[in-house]
Amino acid sequence: MASVGPAPWRRAAVVAALMLAAFTFNTTENLPVGLLALMADDLRVSLTAVGALVTGYGLTVAVASLPLAHVTRSVPRRYLLTGILGLLAVASWVSALGGVSYGGLLAARVATALGQALFWAVMGPVAVGLFPPERRGRVIGLLSVGGSLATVAGVPAGTWLGGHTEWRTPFAVLGLLALLSLVTIGVLLPSSRPQDGHSAYGAAPDRRGFRVVLTVTTLSVTGAFAGFTYVVAFLDEVSGFGADAVSAVLFAFGGAALAGVTVTGPLLDRFPRATLAVPVAGQAVALLGLYAAGHVPVASVVLIMLLGFSVAPAFMATQSRVLQVAPGRTETALAANSAVYNVGIAAGAFLGGALLPATGVRGTFLAGGLLTVGALAVLLWSERGKAVGIDRYRTDARL
Repeated sequence: MASVGPAPWRRAAVVAALMLAAFTFNTTENLPVGLLALMADDLRVSLTAVGALVTGYGLTVAVASLPLAHVTRSVPRRYLLTGILGLLAVASWVSALGGVSYGGLLAARVATALGQALFWAVMGPVAVGLFPPERRGRVIGLLSVGGSLATVAGVPAGTWLGGHTEWRTPFAVLGLLALLSLVTIGVLLPSSRPQDGHSAYGAAPDRRGFRVVLTVTTLSVTGAFAGFTYVVAFLDEVSGFGADAVSAVLFAFGGAALAGVTVTGPLLDRFPRATLAVPVAGQAVALLGLYAAGHVPVASVVLIMLLGFSVAPAFMATQSRVLQVAPGRTETALAANSAVYNVGIAAGAFLGGALLPATGVRGTFLAGGLLTVGALAVLLWSERGKAVGIDRYRTDARL
C-alpha cells in the first residue's frame, strides 16, 4: 500500500522549521539575562526590573498554557502556528524599535510568552503527526535539540551581538528567524483538523500515569532550579572559579545539555521508562554531588556537565511520555506539562532564595537534590506498582 501523507522532504522541512521556532522562542525568553546591564542602562531601570522580564515571561507561560490550549483546540494547526510565529516576529521587532519604553518592551514580552505557551502545546503533536506512531520519541528528540541549541548558541550569540552593536539588534534578528519559520510552515504544513490523526490523542491513555509524569516534572524541575538558579554564586563562592572560568563552565553545561538530548532522543521509543528514570537519577547525583564535592574544581565541572546532560533529557522524556499516556487530547496534556515545568522553575528559584540566608548556596543544591530523589522515588514506585499489577493479572489468569 502506498504511503499517505506529505513527501519526506516536506516533513523534514516542517520539522526543521519547528526546531528553528523552538530555538527562537527559547533564545527570546532568556536573552535578557545576557543583556541585563545593557538593557537596564538604556531603559534607565534597575537590573531587577530587567530580570522581571524573564521571570514574568515564565509565569505567563505557566498560567496561560492550559487555557490557551483549550480555547484553540479546534483551530487548524497550520493557521495557529503561523499566527503564533507572526506574533513572535512582530513582538521581536517591537522590542528592537529604537525608543521603545520599558512598558512597551514588557508588553512585547507578555505577547511572546502567550505565543510560546501555545507553541509548546501544539508543536509536538504537529511534528509527530507527520510520521508513523512508532517514531514519536525520535521526533520529540529532534525538536528538543532545537530548543537546547538556544542555551548553547542562541543566548551567547545574542549576548555577543548585543554587546558589539546594541541590545536591540539580536531581537531584530530573532524576528527574521521567526518569519523564516512562519513562511516554511505556512507553505509546507498540510491543512487538517486538529483532532484527526494519531498524534491528537495518547497512544496508551493512562490517567494515573499522566499524573505521575506531572509530579515527576514538578519535583525534578523545582529541584533543578532550586540550585541552578544560584549556580554562578556557587561556582564563585564554593568552587573558587573566576568570572571567565564561570562562563566556560556554563558553556560546558549547555554543551552537555545538547549532547544529552542528542543521545537520548533516538532511544525514547525503544526505552521509554529508562530514558526518563536515568536522567532524573543523573540529576539527583549531580545536585547532591555538587553539595558534597563542589569545593573541588574538577569535580564541580564534571558534576555541572552531568547536570546539563540530565536536566534537558529529563524534560524531553516527560514530553515524550505525555504523548503516550495523555488521557485526552495531547495538546492539552502537553500544555499541562509545560505549565508545571514553568511553575517548577519559579518555585525552585523561590525555594533556593529562601534557603540562601540560612544554608548558604551549598544548601540550595542539597535541597534540589533531595527534591529530585523524591521525583525518582515517585517514578520507581509507579513502575513497581505497574509490575505488581501485571503479576497479579497473570496469576488471576492462570487460576
